Amino acid sequence: MPIAGIYGPDDFANRPQGPIINQVTASSRTAPARRGPTLPAPALDWTPEVERATAPLYERVKHVIPPIEWPLMAPTIKAINELKRERGAVILAHNYQAPEIFHCVADIGGDSLQLAVEATKVKANIIVQCGVHFMAETSKLLNPDKTVLIPDSRAGCSLAASITSADVRLLREKFPGVPVVAYVNTSAEVKAEVDICCTSSNAVQVVESLNAPSVIFLPDRYLATYVASKTDVKIIAWKGACEVHERFKGEELRALREADPSVQIIAHPECPPDVLAEADFTGSTAHMINWVREKRPQRLVMITECSMADNVRAELPDVEMLRPCNLCPYMKRITLANILDSLLTLREEVTIDPALAERARRSVERMINLKN
Repeated sequence: MPIAGIYGPDDFANRPQGPIINQVTASSRTAPARRGPTLPAPALDWTPEVERATAPLYERVKHVIPPIEWPLMAPTIKAINELKRERGAVILAHNYQAPEIFHCVADIGGDSLQLAVEATKVKANIIVQCGVHFMAETSKLLNPDKTVLIPDSRAGCSLAASITSADVRLLREKFPGVPVVAYVNTSAEVKAEVDICCTSSNAVQVVESLNAPSVIFLPDRYLATYVASKTDVKIIAWKGACEVHERFKGEELRALREADPSVQIIAHPECPPDVLAEADFTGSTAHMINWVREKRPQRLVMITECSMADNVRAELPDVEMLRPCNLCPYMKRITLANILDSLLTLREEVTIDPALAERARRSVERMINLKN
C-alpha cells in the first residue's frame, strides 16, 4: 500500500536547527585511543618478498585491479595484515569498500546486518571498522569494552545526517503510541530514541514483528516506500535519502535495456520507485549478491555503489558488470593508507556516552535477536 504519510524537517515549526555533521555528536566522538604505543611506520617498498607474500591476495582481485596498480597497493596490504596480528585487531569491511580493502585486508565483510551480527562474535580487543561512522558506532554499541577505530571520522552518511534525535521525539509527539523503526543507517543518538532497528535485509520482517497497525519508519523515504509495498502495515516515513541511490533514474535503465534486451538489472530498495520498477530483482546488499551467485547472468547492471559491483566481479569474473553505478564519497574516505595509520596509532577511536549507548544498544540488539 502507499505510505500513510511522509514528514521532514520543514514539517515541524519547533524543530531545533542544525544538521548532524558526519554523525559525530556530543554523545558520540572520535578521539585518539589511550591503549598501546604508536608503532613505527613500516617500509612500503615493492620487493620480491612483498610480491611473494601478496600473490595469493592478488589472485582474489586480479579481475578488477590492473597488474600495474598492484605494486602500489601490495606493500601497504602486507603491512596492514602483519599489524593486525601484532595489535590483536580485526578488520570489518562493508561491501561498498574498494576491492583492495574488502578482499585483501578485511577479516569480515558484509552488509550492515552481517557486520552488526558478526560484531557480536568478535574476540579481538581492537575492531577497525572500514565503513562509515554509524557502522563504527554500531560496533561500539555491541562491543562497549573493546576499542573500535574508524580510519577517518569524516566518513559520514548523507542518510544518517538527514535526521536527529530531536526529530524522532517530534514524530513521537505527533503520533503517540506508534512504534518507531530506525534503519541502521542512523546515529547512535537516533537509535537511542527508537523501538527497534532494521536493515534493508530485514526491514519488512522487523515492521511486521511489532504487530502494530501503523509504524513510523525512518529515515529513508524510498526504503519506506518499498516496505509499504510489501506489507499491510501503514508506514509513516521520513524525508531522508541516500545520495548514492537517489541519483539513479528509471529512464537511464530503460535506455540500457533498449540497447541490450538481454541485460539483467538488479537494484537496492534505497532507490526511487521508478528505478525499482525497471529492475529484474530488488533486494538488500546481501540479497543482491546471493542473486548474482545463484543466477550467474551473462551481463548485469547492479544499481548500487560502484565498489560493490567490483567486489562481486572479483568473486564472479564470468559475470560482465555494466555501468551505471555511483560512488559513495564517504565510503571512499577509507583507504589502505589510513587503515595502516589507524593500526599504527590506534586512531580514531569511537566513543559513545554510556547512558546513551545503553538505550541505543537495546534497539540494535532487538533487531539482532529477531534475526536469530
